[in-house]
Amino acid sequence: MAKFELKLPKMGESVAEATVTNWLKKVGEKIEQDEAVLEIATDKVDSEVPSEVSGTLVEILFNVDDVVQVGQTIAIIETEGGAVAATPVAEVKTEAAPVAEVAKAVEVAKETVATPDFSNSDKFYSPLVKNIAKEEGISIAELDGINGTGKDGRVTKEDILGYIKTRGSQPVAVSQPVKTESAAPVQEAPKAAPTSVNGEDEIVEMDRMRKLISKYMVESKQTSAHVQSFIEVDVTNIVKWRDKVKNAFEKREGEKLTFTPIFMEVVAKALKDFPGMNIQVDGEYIIKKKNINLGMAAALPNGNLIVPVIKNADQLNLVGMAKQVNDLANRARTGKLKPDDTQGGTYTVTNVGTFGSVFGTPIINQPQVGILALGAIRKVPAVIETPEGDFIGIRQKMFLSHSYDHRVVDGALGGSFVKRVADYLEAWDINREV
Repeated sequence: MAKFELKLPKMGESVAEATVTNWLKKVGEKIEQDEAVLEIATDKVDSEVPSEVSGTLVEILFNVDDVVQVGQTIAIIETEGGAVAATPVAEVKTEAAPVAEVAKAVEVAKETVATPDFSNSDKFYSPLVKNIAKEEGISIAELDGINGTGKDGRVTKEDILGYIKTRGSQPVAVSQPVKTESAAPVQEAPKAAPTSVNGEDEIVEMDRMRKLISKYMVESKQTSAHVQSFIEVDVTNIVKWRDKVKNAFEKREGEKLTFTPIFMEVVAKALKDFPGMNIQVDGEYIIKKKNINLGMAAALPNGNLIVPVIKNADQLNLVGMAKQVNDLANRARTGKLKPDDTQGGTYTVTNVGTFGSVFGTPIINQPQVGILALGAIRKVPAVIETPEGDFIGIRQKMFLSHSYDHRVVDGALGGSFVKRVADYLEAWDINREV
């Protein structure tokens, strides 16, 4: 009977591994071709792994929370139907899969070396944390000495990876694990277990994405010297123009014309004028990015945020920009984004006005150096200058809030960039064809 190795597929240029979050099929169950077998998560998006063949699932090689490398075999499928006994991995390996053979040989070699027995520890560790500790040769005492940021002080994936990065650079006292000093600065303060004083409070552990967002935001503030510039913009012409063309645009293109693609088009244009904002920082080096790839912060149904990326945004006309914005926003809401959809951003725009905020101070999306927040559009009284004199009128206005990295972007550049965005918006041609 033929056996098929289901491997973790390539999910993007910079994605090398994923975490198993849920098995949708059990051993012995039938699987149709292209049917989802399991759910996985990268550090950006969640996705499903479909089967390339029809058959019966006969073996699962990884548990939930295990980290799998791209190309590794994660399950065995019997393609001739009928449930069979679980087949050892060694029996299903073929000469056509030398990479898998090498990976297996490495695993066998690791097993021949004495590995820590975490059953002797009084603390609870997830299978994922145990696997990382074993791979890195971290002892029980050393692991016990890491102060965890998870529920009840548990060591999370982020905790152990943060420790590994600085391992060896700082001494860790393992003789008294409870008093051990954390390798990561953000973990030095002892974490008290969450408690409910009156029994009415609800304690909810952060989901995986919220933990990642928390980690990235703290790291960004620790990495970049954040500074902000604010500017008020008169967008009356844009509001009037959109009201005039949006129905015809939707009828012709089958797409809604929101304000977002208009702002994205203008930001891309301003980035071409100020390429010093389209850079990234790598240690003491500045990387000048050739392409303008705009990140677009989008809200998910569960309240978390994700940042899909519009690639080569400066090369799109308004129709193409609207289609890209709508497609990414729709797939973000339905959980259909692919890992590549969130990679490669060079500058980010977030629309805080969607939630009614007048302006905000967004945190930079590392390793970028700037992020622009769009405030709510409001009708306000304003002084209107004319050759015949000044008068008060009702105008549509909004605030732009520009956060930038003061390590490499000074006030002149950061302020000039957001001013250029404002100039383009205020000069919008109300007779423009689309």
